[in-house]
Order: sequence, then C-alpha cells, then structure tokens
Amino acid sequence: MPIDESAPFVPVRIAVLTVSDTRTLADDRSGDTLVERLTVAGHVLADRAILKDDAEAIVAHLQGWIDNDQIDCIITTGGTGVTGRDVTPEALDRVADKAIPGFGELFRWLSYAKIGTSTVQSRACACVARGTYIFALPGSTGAVKDGWDGILASQLDSRHTPCNFVELMPRLRER
Repeated sequence: MPIDESAPFVPVRIAVLTVSDTRTLADDRSGDTLVERLTVAGHVLADRAILKDDAEAIVAHLQGWIDNDQIDCIITTGGTGVTGRDVTPEALDRVADKAIPGFGELFRWLSYAKIGTSTVQSRACACVARGTYIFALPGSTGAVKDGWDGILASQLDSRHTPCNFVELMPRLRER
C-alpha cells in the first residue's frame, strides 16, 4: 500500500496483552513478535501484560488501559478461538463503543491464503472503546505476523494513503 514519504510519521503508543493460561513473559513468542514489530516500525510500547483466559480480568485490564491517556491502541493476542476458555472477543464486546468488523473480515481473508479453511475458527476482531483502538489477534505467532504485517503495520502508519487509523484518532471521541 502507498506510503506518503513526505508526510510525518506519528508514533502510536501501543499496549500488548497476551491472553493465555500457559504463557509467561519468558515464553510469550506471540507477544514478543508484536513488540518487536511495533517498535521496529517506530511505535512506542506503552505497556505489556499477560492474563489468564478470564473475561472479568481481561475487561478490568482493558478498562484500565482504555482510561490511560498514555495508551492510544491495544493489541491482544490469544483467546480468539471457539473453545470454552476463549473469551477475548466477549471481553472486547463488553468495553466496545464501536465494532470494526472489517478488521476480522480482512484478517480471515489474509489467513485463508496461508491456512485455508481453518481460518473460520478465528474470531479475530477489533473495536474502538472510549477513543482507544483495540485489536484482538489469535495467539499463534503466524497469526500475529499476518495481523501486523497484513493490516496493522499500514493502518497504524500515519503516512499510509488513502487513509489510516492514525488520522482518525483525534476524532474518535466525537459525539
């Protein structure tokens, strides 16, 4: 996609949340992949956490980050499948003001090229919550790469044309 090299780059302050019953910071490859990609792109890692697959805990943590004016965007990894423990989309539903359905649709379209029909098991999704973007990716490193490289790298780049999420940030709280 086109990048307007004459436009200034605006770093986005991004918090990364890994949702997993088994991962720790020592072995969170998906979270590490996100952090590496966002910092290499010039963005700021605003915070990072790992939480168990517990909707109440996820909602509470998201609320705290949404209320933090030093965080513009939250990217989660994990908890987007269809098993009983996968509750990340439900947590997003509880904090969302507006859904961004195109994110999940595009993610599954990109994923289909790599994993075929298995992509239907993904409930990747996104929303805006009180002026903060939240993107929920599956927990595999491949899915994180697909989501960042195929969607978020360009949409979180203020120079991406014809439009991007960054240019809308000042208007997200409009009523």
